Amino acid sequence: MQETSRYAVGIDIGTTTVRCVVGHIDATTGTPTIVGIGQAPNSGMRKGTVVNLTGPAQAIDDALGEAERMSGYQVNAASMSINGAHILSTKADGMIAVGSLDHEIISEDIARIEEVATLGKVPANREILEVVPHSYRLDGQDNIKDPLGMTGTRLEINANVVSALAPYVANLQKAAELAKVDLHTMTPAILGAARAVLSEQQLETGVAVIDIGGATTSMAVFEEGDLQYIAVIPVGGTNITNDLAIGLKTDPEIAEKVKVAHAVATPRSEAEGVNIKTDGDVVSFSSADIDEIVEARLDEIFEAVEKELKKAGRAGKLPSGVVLTGGTAQLKGIVEYAKRKLGLAARIGKPTGYGGVAEHIEEPQFATAVGLMLLDGEGHNQQSTRVHKSVNSKAMLQNAGGMLSKFLSRFKA
Repeated sequence: MQETSRYAVGIDIGTTTVRCVVGHIDATTGTPTIVGIGQAPNSGMRKGTVVNLTGPAQAIDDALGEAERMSGYQVNAASMSINGAHILSTKADGMIAVGSLDHEIISEDIARIEEVATLGKVPANREILEVVPHSYRLDGQDNIKDPLGMTGTRLEINANVVSALAPYVANLQKAAELAKVDLHTMTPAILGAARAVLSEQQLETGVAVIDIGGATTSMAVFEEGDLQYIAVIPVGGTNITNDLAIGLKTDPEIAEKVKVAHAVATPRSEAEGVNIKTDGDVVSFSSADIDEIVEARLDEIFEAVEKELKKAGRAGKLPSGVVLTGGTAQLKGIVEYAKRKLGLAARIGKPTGYGGVAEHIEEPQFATAVGLMLLDGEGHNQQSTRVHKSVNSKAMLQNAGGMLSKFLSRFKA
């Protein structure tokens, strides 16, 4: 293998499933080719947070092992997702004096004003995952996107600060350490999904990504190329399965089969019989009962999404609508349901256009892992992940912020 070859690795730590994507980065063009994927059932997590370290550690190890066997590459380091309702989005601003009239703004000035903006805005028990500058103001000049190289004496910032509870961050790090994986970065799962499925035009005009996973539903709103808002709702596809198990008086395993094969987001006009084979027997249900149960839970999920959109001030006001990702986005009729419920355009977000091992990649549940792989490649474009690197918490989180900033800056040039 040529020494100029580079690899990027993304690991999506879902509550029910861990997914891993390994990409080979072309040294000339920077284009990724997917060479390995893996997934494994996860245990030891509740609604995106770790409650037992050995569960996610084993799932990371299993998913990585599958991806390693497929790619022929031993993974030592990766970028990983974090999820859960503890992730918050906070508006922040700040001002610093930068020097004399002929002072040119340098990167150290940018870092200093970001630190000033977050001081006192984020509680001590929270770790900052990302500082997204919305605009700068330099000596009275407004709406500056990038002040580097400009001349002035007084620099101000308006930003969006994404943070997570520090103990939850530490527990995910420990799970990765148990699986012998060094972390390049830790990024909110929804931002990984956004990287994989959003276009430049969508980011600019206004769009929301809604990732409906097993135990959580995450949402991120983008406009004018910037992250405007992020939220995580502690309800997901597993709740639909559990509701079906209770309502149909059957086992969760059978309820999952009913959901995958026969559930629809929009109720059928006529009831019909649904048959499920299990252990040589056939179990029958009414589609009317299934529709009633699924609709009730979907209403709850999308009402919560609508509430978060109102908090962000974007309810019914996103020209590019919503993009649905996550395993539950495969539910039949969910696009039409989302259009009707949210009053916005909607589509399924699938990672597309990547060569290599793409058999399962172009499915909405792989969006986060693919996006994390892309961010890993962009954040470490001068470094092969073959190099075993130890990263402490503070350095890792600072690097995470830089990665998303690089992602967003691609659309601001």
